[in-house]
Amino acid sequence: MTPAARISAVIEVLADIEARRRPATDALKDWGLSHRFAGSKDRAAIASLVYDALRRKSSAAWIMGESTPRAVVLGMLKLQRGLNLDAIAALCSGERFAPEPLTADERGRLEKADLGNAPAPIAGDFPDWIEPSLQRLFVEDLVPEMQALTTRAPLDLRVNTLKVSSREEAHNALPHLNAIETPLSPLGLRIAPSEDGRGPAVQSEPEFLKGWIEIQDEGSQLVALLSGAKPGEQVVDLCAGGGGKTLALAAMMENHGQIYATDNDARRLAPIHDRLTRAGVRNVQVRTPRAKADAVTDLDGKIDCVLVDAPCTGIGTWRRNPDAKWRLRPGSLEVRRNEQATVLDRAARLVKPKGRIVYITCSILPEENDDALSALMERHNGFSPVPADKVLEQAGLGALKGSVRPTVHGLQLTPHKTGTDGFYAAILVRNP
Repeated sequence: MTPAARISAVIEVLADIEARRRPATDALKDWGLSHRFAGSKDRAAIASLVYDALRRKSSAAWIMGESTPRAVVLGMLKLQRGLNLDAIAALCSGERFAPEPLTADERGRLEKADLGNAPAPIAGDFPDWIEPSLQRLFVEDLVPEMQALTTRAPLDLRVNTLKVSSREEAHNALPHLNAIETPLSPLGLRIAPSEDGRGPAVQSEPEFLKGWIEIQDEGSQLVALLSGAKPGEQVVDLCAGGGGKTLALAAMMENHGQIYATDNDARRLAPIHDRLTRAGVRNVQVRTPRAKADAVTDLDGKIDCVLVDAPCTGIGTWRRNPDAKWRLRPGSLEVRRNEQATVLDRAARLVKPKGRIVYITCSILPEENDDALSALMERHNGFSPVPADKVLEQAGLGALKGSVRPTVHGLQLTPHKTGTDGFYAAILVRNP
């Protein structure tokens, strides 16, 4: 397909997403099935353009003066891809499979494109109803913080110290990936995003199959390290899901002590078994709930560290899931807050005196972060937050002080400040 034909395809896919109110992945899959002549490179390039358009949906519509799929694509080419007027006009020649030529109004708007006077939700490309919440956290940094969430995320890898002696050894074994060491996590390797959105097939690499590396965002690596899990401890990963942080904790504990991995949705635990085997993990006991029965009742009051990787709106991952921002509704936030309260109450019963709850979300909304912990401490006496500086020092990550954003009870990582997904982490200690 020509570059112009790809642009036409992107407009078509966006129109389908808008008309049928469906996830981008579904629309892209259907488009591929109905256009089998498109090769894998074409499909990857079209998907990358679709996601870039969704990243800049509001700001692109603002500069173009309308929110049609065509307008959003044209605005995205200017704002996200950095194309000048002549380059955009060349793609819109009106020739075979190309979009119709630019109108005089479109030319004028593209030439004068400026977000200087745009409201924050437009300039930062986010739903306007969450602006008050975001303002609480970011204050004058609101727009640059949210604009950082419109960029593409890199592919980060975590080196598994149960299988390989050092990050350097794993790095040297993978020169063809052109990875660099992550700047904040001592265990990370980073692969820059490609122009067409296609990354390397890491899961086919021998080193991945041998368990040397795992795919994990640097932010996720850091919040796992902040837990301070130590060899010999008793740990519960209460929302273990596929096991990403469980694996990281097991490596921190050097396979000594015990981790109990569970999740209230048994289906989410399915991948964890193979991942534990591949990573060489021997200190994890997977507790699968049966008929909604609690799988860790016998551990109440006995646990040193309860990791709560809480269900949340996932706003911190918008770099990877840009269409999710436009499907977020106030009702879904309320559902997540109720789920967070339930899982935090469960964690409070598990932790022993002097033990700790490590609370993590991939959200930047105070309602899901500091507010959730304030509510927990109102419901349960005897819990105190550990100051952010102390959390960093205890984890050997004091160098992060200048990068992370301290909050009332914890700390916030963001693409703008740390180059990671938007993770929140806090530690509550149960008083003796």
